[in-house]
Amino acid sequence: MKKAWIIILAIVLLLAVVLISQYNGLVSSSEAVSKETANLDSQYQRRMDLIPNLVTTVKEFMGHETEIIEQISSARAAMAGAGTLGEMSEADEQLTSALNALVVSVENYPDLKSNETFTNLMDELAGTENRITTARRDYNEVVNSYNLKIKRFPTNLLAGMFGFEQAEYFEAQQGAENSVEVDFG
Repeated sequence: MKKAWIIILAIVLLLAVVLISQYNGLVSSSEAVSKETANLDSQYQRRMDLIPNLVTTVKEFMGHETEIIEQISSARAAMAGAGTLGEMSEADEQLTSALNALVVSVENYPDLKSNETFTNLMDELAGTENRITTARRDYNEVVNSYNLKIKRFPTNLLAGMFGFEQAEYFEAQQGAENSVEVDFG
């Protein structure tokens, strides 16, 4: 009889260790998603910080091209006010579109193209865009790993009991694969 209790106790302890390990894995994965979200937010903030300087520089040379400047300012405000990942994705698409329109229109302003401040800001912006792309990819990889973990047995049982929910992927808006068309009139 004593041997049976030892076996039962060993099974219960083994089960407890497995459950604790699975729970800790869920917590670690959830924190990894939070970390990558913060990294993505940080890169977006970096871009947001560059835009006022870019707009100021552009206004000096393209003061009468107010539509593009307003698009950039409006898209920046939408990005700042985005609360969910979906809203952020949509605002990001608007901002990217406005910045692409700016790049196209700069071709008509050789003095602006040769301005050192402008070229430095555009180089910084290009680097930031690359970091954003990398941060999005890293975020989606971590989300994929986390979502797979909470769907697999037996972790899915713990995920349900402790309220772990699927994380949202960062997805490009429909039509993002198309190039921006700008009509100058």
